[in-house]
Amino acid sequence: MECWKKLDRSDLYRHPSSHNSTISLFRWLSNGGSWQYLIPFFFTLLITAFPAWARDDIPSLSYQVVQTYAHNPENFTQGLYFEDGFLYEGTGLYGRSRLIKGTLEGRIIASRSLSESVFGEGLTVRGEEIIQLTWKSGIGMVWDKESLELLRLFHYPRQGWGLTHNDQSLIMSDGSASLYSLDPKDFSLKRKIAVKAGEKPIENLNELEWIKGKIWANFWKENRIAVIDPATGGVCAWLDLSDLAAEAAPKSKGSVLNGIAYDERKDLVLVTGKRWSSLFALKVEMR
Repeated sequence: MECWKKLDRSDLYRHPSSHNSTISLFRWLSNGGSWQYLIPFFFTLLITAFPAWARDDIPSLSYQVVQTYAHNPENFTQGLYFEDGFLYEGTGLYGRSRLIKGTLEGRIIASRSLSESVFGEGLTVRGEEIIQLTWKSGIGMVWDKESLELLRLFHYPRQGWGLTHNDQSLIMSDGSASLYSLDPKDFSLKRKIAVKAGEKPIENLNELEWIKGKIWANFWKENRIAVIDPATGGVCAWLDLSDLAAEAAPKSKGSVLNGIAYDERKDLVLVTGKRWSSLFALKVEMR
């Protein structure tokens, strides 16, 4: 320990007898430098070369792209849902937020523009209704699934980011490390779920999807998905989609992965992102 304290980081790159003459690491070793001094250096290099989520013991999922569909690059995707052959998409930005009902092939069945005063966010389809959030206004909208007629508004005391549901509850995110289980009848809070990978809270939870009893969540500014156990809030798997982002995302700021839907009949996960040019159908498996 004492020897390590005496070794300055610059000594890894400079001759021990002269801080003014730079030599290679291997020459330093050949002149009597010891590998034992480099162990902490290489350990630090290893753990900083990978993000924290890649260093935990949580398993990663693998995927195969089964189909690639064109996606409107003007869509700032905030919510995605697939049911009975129809794709429901909610888009954001003030003055450009929309609700769109279409097909995977790109045919638009119907669409509705939101008020210019709101920023559209996540959505889900429950029964015959589409439930859609807005960002900072605290206003949610309930639409008729067939006609896209606005049925009613509701309110909530937090930001709206992502939304999904199971048989009992709506599940909402607000950009924090928490998820909120809501009563689908009156949108009252039933339960707050703290999301963690091990002991580390996972912030910026965004778009959500309920798949096979688990909550799949996007993260703002990151091209990965967490699979979350709703009972504990613990992350039980990661899905890294950086390769798809490199293929479909433009270079513009904020054009990250955001949008998860599930084709239950074909057991395919559908993903896209903000202003992405493609939507991908994935077969996902545990590695």
